[in-house]
Amino acid sequence: MFTHLFATTVRRVLVASWLLSFPAAITLGQTSSPEHIPPHTVVTSPIDLKSLTTIPGNVRSAANAANDRGAVDDSLPLNHMLLQLKRSPEQEQQLVLYIDQLHSKTSPNFHKWLTPAELQQQYGPTTDDVAKVTAWLTASGFTVNQVTPSGLVIDFSGTAGSVRSALHTSIHNLSVNGVPHIANMQDPQIPTALAGIVAGVVSLHDFLPHAMHENVVTAHVDPKTHNLLAGNATPGYTFTSGSSTYQAVVPGDLATIYNLTPLFSAGYSGQGQTIAVIEDTNVYSTADWTTFRSEFGLSTYTGGSFTQVHPGSNCTNPGVNADSGEAILDTEWASAAAPSAAIQLASCADTRTTFGGLIAFQNLIAETTPPKIISISYGECEAENGATANAAYSSAYQTAVAEGISVFVSAGDEGAASCDADQTKATHGISVSGFASTPYNVAVGGTDFGDTDAGTNSTYWNSTNTSAYASAKSYIPEIPWNDSCAGELLSTYAGYTTPYGSSGFCNSTTGKADYLTTASGSGGPSGCATGTASTSGVVSGTCAGYAKPSWQSLLGVPADSVRDLPDVSLFAANGLWGHYFVYCWSDTTYASDGAAVCTGAPSTWSGAGGTSFSSPILAAIQALVNQKTGSSQGNPNYTYYTLAATEYGTSGSSSCNSTNGNAIGSACIFYDVTKGDMDVNCTGTHSCYRPSGTNGVLSTSTTAYDPAYGTLTGWDFASGIGTLNAYNLVYGW
Repeated sequence: MFTHLFATTVRRVLVASWLLSFPAAITLGQTSSPEHIPPHTVVTSPIDLKSLTTIPGNVRSAANAANDRGAVDDSLPLNHMLLQLKRSPEQEQQLVLYIDQLHSKTSPNFHKWLTPAELQQQYGPTTDDVAKVTAWLTASGFTVNQVTPSGLVIDFSGTAGSVRSALHTSIHNLSVNGVPHIANMQDPQIPTALAGIVAGVVSLHDFLPHAMHENVVTAHVDPKTHNLLAGNATPGYTFTSGSSTYQAVVPGDLATIYNLTPLFSAGYSGQGQTIAVIEDTNVYSTADWTTFRSEFGLSTYTGGSFTQVHPGSNCTNPGVNADSGEAILDTEWASAAAPSAAIQLASCADTRTTFGGLIAFQNLIAETTPPKIISISYGECEAENGATANAAYSSAYQTAVAEGISVFVSAGDEGAASCDADQTKATHGISVSGFASTPYNVAVGGTDFGDTDAGTNSTYWNSTNTSAYASAKSYIPEIPWNDSCAGELLSTYAGYTTPYGSSGFCNSTTGKADYLTTASGSGGPSGCATGTASTSGVVSGTCAGYAKPSWQSLLGVPADSVRDLPDVSLFAANGLWGHYFVYCWSDTTYASDGAAVCTGAPSTWSGAGGTSFSSPILAAIQALVNQKTGSSQGNPNYTYYTLAATEYGTSGSSSCNSTNGNAIGSACIFYDVTKGDMDVNCTGTHSCYRPSGTNGVLSTSTTAYDPAYGTLTGWDFASGIGTLNAYNLVYGW
């Protein structure tokens, strides 16, 4: 047990530099709500190292006996671990109320954004409590590197031995499908005296989140012959490759389809705005960004710029790694929708236990003048991310929103099966990404174009291209992005009555050979933001989702009491129906991952899909909103749902139905996607309807076909509110 003298002495030393980062005391009444209660001390008992509390929900499913290869050496360094702190329940309730007021035009606190220091002083843990935590860490053999200005995250370093001794969990070597990893084998424990302020350690393993993009699919429907083909798809724009015709999406197409062109003509192309994309790598070559802009006619917007930064003293330059493809597409397509904006790539190197992107995000929002728009194209399902990591992302996004920052996150590329990302089948039931499910971010879903299914390609695409390779004629009807045989549109197109059952498409020769995949736009209910799954990787046990935010009310939103995803969708397909994105990623070291030289016509460039594209694009559209209004907007969902409620009313809007295509209403802000689904194939017993045959379909019932999930009038899990008309959104804000 610490003596009072020891704790006080260490506390004074460790927190001195943290306190110096704050300005003079702020009068709380200036921006706080009338009900505001100042922070108060939570740690009131002496720290007894024998009285421990377990932090549940923080063991990866892969940390099991079958994968275990023994404990790591005690001397293994573990640098830049993150200890997540938390507010008292009363303080948290007060901050949630204040954030609501920040977004209410009728509140005296409307848009009275807080600085990081103000956020800490009004809603953060007390400096005394933080000092007690840092004293405990130091006395336990760790080095405290920094405390964030919000007071909610402590960056600390140590060894596997100090983790075992102080946090009472062993770090072991694992072999997972032949790949070496390290991870904690038990939930960590902390002194009970600190349980009121410590949420837990964000991560004690080296499993990284996955990037949300999918390379162009091999098997696809040819828009010209309308045949299902198994041949390779070649990236491009409107062109013919072999026996197939493709209408891929380039920046000029994006501007036509989502009505960005008149905004650009009116002078709204992102001038004076900064859009940050969060990464754990640098791009291979900044020349790729320049080539992309030059080839697709964006270089005429001379105000556009691209920089790479590595924010914070605990941030190491990551160099270039396999995620560089993700990084370059994020920067290129953000620039496509806001060509005069400053694109800022913020990256930090991954540590043995911490995703570098999270370090970059936390340091970026701690800056004096942070960028007001941030996009994240990575994810991990809630149950695998773990309770503390989920809390860390929610807390970081909450801090950002309180500062007026808009956070956009890819909803996912695996339907309603986020614990089965990049797999050929879903086996863990319905789940969503913990990166995207918080109440403080816009979860961006993904769609495809419905013209190939309807046989109307010539209605919407020119047979020749402009000098910038654009060929789209107008808005195009949209359907949920879905590559799986479980999708009803594809199953019906292939001539099958159902996607399930022994005679269904997913059990056919073609279905099994080419269309067993979870690749599709993601959505679903938050289910395991907190608690512990009793079945690894499955929403079960004490799992619980985030509570439904105050702003998430709209025709179609289920009365399920939890946060539902996505919010808004945009095109994100990877070629199943002949449509996908083109981008320039010239690092041929990763040619097997889709990289290609960017010379000649773009038909030989990289091509892909995924909500990795839709998130930075929607973030860029927000930059146009900020430019037009002259103000940052915090969480755009408050306005999205309000505008959508006016448009959809209580029964939907027939004029704003996406199936109208080029006849869609000219006043529509949102386009209601009402055809198709994002259902994926599955096996096993978790949310899998499999009446016969090997492969079933993801379903909310295991005894009846209730696909997870289809489109509806208004909001739905497959596309959220729907897609949008950028011009009408900006002018209707």
